[in-house]
Amino acid sequence: MRRRAVVGAVVVIALAALAWRLRESLTLDNLVANERAVREFVDARWLLALAAAFAIYVGVTASSLPVATALTLVYGWLFGFWPAVVLVSFASTAGATVAFLSSRFLVGDWVQSRYGERLLRFNEMLAREGAYYLFALRLAPYVPFVVVNLVMGLTQMKVRTFWWVSQLGMLPATAVYVSVGASLSGPREIQERGLAGIITWQLAAALVALGLLPIVGHAISRRLRNDKR
Repeated sequence: MRRRAVVGAVVVIALAALAWRLRESLTLDNLVANERAVREFVDARWLLALAAAFAIYVGVTASSLPVATALTLVYGWLFGFWPAVVLVSFASTAGATVAFLSSRFLVGDWVQSRYGERLLRFNEMLAREGAYYLFALRLAPYVPFVVVNLVMGLTQMKVRTFWWVSQLGMLPATAVYVSVGASLSGPREIQERGLAGIITWQLAAALVALGLLPIVGHAISRRLRNDKR
């Protein structure tokens, strides 16, 4: 228990340090100013650029920096649709899992040991349908990414379940944002239009509808099961 808490504390401190180092450099202003150099680097050292982009995205999502959406759009422009989808999908899941484990090591084990009896029913429900609830939350764009990671870390959900459900649940929205980014002329367009100008109401409505699908499907299946009784 104590050993896990120490590991979790070290991870959180490392992420905080990373967030502090990246907060000034990961701006659209810097990217616009160095757009040509970034493009030349990617063209000359594509695999190294992918590895660096992956590490940056993991750090951003694990430390909950509020730039993941803009970074996804930039990656779509920089690498193209398919490479960016694969990169962002795995990097966002890796970052989310780091945040999930940090929450568990720091607080989750203590919560379960302290309130285990009170949480018994909740843990049983989560064991039965936890994957569904996580999947629904991942599809819902109105549920903060960081909140899902931290709250799930307080539960007894298995790490592998959190990983594969997050991977699948975040993939549709990832593909949408990367597609939008791949259609842009560059970071200057993102800067000039802003996220509000790029993410149209039609796109936002589509993402919300996507988030409602598992909820509606679950309600229908439950209603059908009840009708058969």
